[in-house]
Amino acid sequence: MRKVVILLCLVQLLFTGFAQAKPGKDREYWVKTMIKIIDPLYTNLSQNTLRKNMPVETFDGLNNGNTRKNVTHLEALGRSFDGISAWLNLPPDDTEEGQLRAKYTNLVVKSIANAVNPESPDYMRFDGPGGQPLVDAAFFAQGLLRSKDQIWPKLDKVTQERIIKELKASRRIKASESNWLMFSATIEAALLEFTGECDTQRLHYGIHRFWVDGWYKGDAWYGDGQEFHLDFYNSIIIHPMLTDVLSVMKKHGIEKEEVLNKQITRQQRLAEQLERNISPEATYPVLGRSLVYRMGIFHALSQIALFEKLPKKLSGAQVRSALTAVMKRQFDGLKNFDKNGWLTIGLVGSQIEMSETYINTGSVYMCMAVFLPLGLPANHPLWTEPYMEWTNLKAWKGIDVGTDKALRNG
Repeated sequence: MRKVVILLCLVQLLFTGFAQAKPGKDREYWVKTMIKIIDPLYTNLSQNTLRKNMPVETFDGLNNGNTRKNVTHLEALGRSFDGISAWLNLPPDDTEEGQLRAKYTNLVVKSIANAVNPESPDYMRFDGPGGQPLVDAAFFAQGLLRSKDQIWPKLDKVTQERIIKELKASRRIKASESNWLMFSATIEAALLEFTGECDTQRLHYGIHRFWVDGWYKGDAWYGDGQEFHLDFYNSIIIHPMLTDVLSVMKKHGIEKEEVLNKQITRQQRLAEQLERNISPEATYPVLGRSLVYRMGIFHALSQIALFEKLPKKLSGAQVRSALTAVMKRQFDGLKNFDKNGWLTIGLVGSQIEMSETYINTGSVYMCMAVFLPLGLPANHPLWTEPYMEWTNLKAWKGIDVGTDKALRNG
């Protein structure tokens, strides 16, 4: 009888107990998890020991012509910075979290200075080798846009000039006719924001392809090029970068507000779909490429939450509760970290065979994109409202959640 009672309690916990901690505890958990992931990276890069101490793991090793060790450090910097940038952009305060943020702001500023210093052992080239640096220069540029109030002013003039030089150097890499066009556009948007000028052809070309040339397939989904791919790249890259680039273009008077608004409407629909991908058990479909980016697949949902533009069907508390449950399911326990605290390659733990040949240790820091809502202050309703069940959890408990309707004429 006792065993039956325990079993029933466990079942009840599975369906009701994921995230029913006090709302403030959720934020504490998010910050704690975020810091656990980034601490080895920024501690080492700020001290010029990243190349010395960061492991480089790949599917096929480093002895079979694999050159990922040449780009992995920029991948780790660009992707992690992109994810923590909104949190770093909050104004200073004297709270415990504020003091922690001040510490990592200092580490990030030092790290960026080292990354663009040609004399540093951790210097990172944005123009090669190969094409990969274009990708992570773009994530880094997106992070600069997201942290422009707090990080950019803290960088000394020499570092700012070096960043601009490196971003311009990435123009030597030609983007393929795919999501890569948004990398070129994002870099140019950052240059426009911080220098007042850019390569307008590289800025406009990607927007034109996604918006005018038939790459939009309907119901919030873009093709990755002309072809449609059923994976999470619409969330990881396409929507977040389209929205940020169009925001900069609107600000500088070179794109109409209605174009940005239409893009946000599309991203809101994708956000609904992403939330509906979260199962009652706080898992999501193991579908498509780059699954080892872990919770980076929720980039578009996290960004729209940061912008306070969640669709009417989704509350901030509902999104927070769902993502917290997934985060605990994914990061608590198992071998997500090696003995020195570096992320391993996998979806839930160390699962190297789930990675593609382009994946390496630096790549998996794309998971940081989920942390964008930390850019909302601790007293924001997303963080203070009580726990709320998400769509699939409610539906599979017999609660009426209404219909899921496609975006028409979007």
